[in-house]
Amino acid sequence: MNAKKIVVVGSTNMDMVVKTSHIPTPGETVLGGAFFMNPGGKGANQAVAVARLGGNVLFVSKIGNDIFGKQSAQLFAAEGIDTSCILRDEALPSGVALITVDAAGENSIVVAPGANANLLPADVEGALTGISTARIILLQLEIPLATVQYVAGYAASNRIKVILNPAPAAVLPAQLLSNIDVITPNSTEASMIAGIKVSDLETAKQAAARIRELGVGNVVITMGPAGALVLEGDAFTHVPAPKVQAIDTTAAGDVFNGALAVALSEHNNLPDAVRFACAAAAVSVTRLGAQSSIPYRNEVIDQ
Repeated sequence: MNAKKIVVVGSTNMDMVVKTSHIPTPGETVLGGAFFMNPGGKGANQAVAVARLGGNVLFVSKIGNDIFGKQSAQLFAAEGIDTSCILRDEALPSGVALITVDAAGENSIVVAPGANANLLPADVEGALTGISTARIILLQLEIPLATVQYVAGYAASNRIKVILNPAPAAVLPAQLLSNIDVITPNSTEASMIAGIKVSDLETAKQAAARIRELGVGNVVITMGPAGALVLEGDAFTHVPAPKVQAIDTTAAGDVFNGALAVALSEHNNLPDAVRFACAAAAVSVTRLGAQSSIPYRNEVIDQ
């Protein structure tokens, strides 16, 4: 067994991105600038991040039997990702995300999940042979919650470390939280889970403590340019983010999570793993797109 093996269970999308001066308000039409398509989806982005940053990754996902799905599968294979557990849905199309990116690099995203919504626990059962040899399992919330709960429960029963990126934001059941070793919400997601508005470092500490009380092992709240707050045991650690000029934050959280999984799989402690993750995410926000923005290991080490 490869000690660095990471299994990502999650979504695959095709991102359709428009650059514009500002994100439209309801009822507003904005003339945008550049348009491009880029492979995305939180699960896929995280799997690519793991591969580029030096991890040995198996990706469990479901795509449509369409051009977007075929392109995605080819790209995963080219990245060196184990695609043996990527399933094709004959009824539903591949997932699609519509993304608007403003002049400050902030984004607004609408996702049509397609086949991602049909990645069910029964599908994951067929991947248990691969999952059982993992050191770390990385999960997000763009697939059915029942599937996330099934995988987390299996991992907990087999003493496999689970990282949950709770995005998109959702209210999570206590049973799921009790099976999570590391949860990585951003400020918005942490606010929803904890019921405490996160607006600065002090409120982030309060939210992290509350999330720990809900049964999670360790909490990492990502705070964009402010870096990340780590709660491990009873100790808080604030990890600052490298100062960069952001042009597109799309997939920054996914890069962070993929990098975190790689660093933890290499036996780094949690604060050091978060430092590596912040450095990788900082590189990604200086580039356009989702998977096109994901750095390689040497690009992070050289920072």
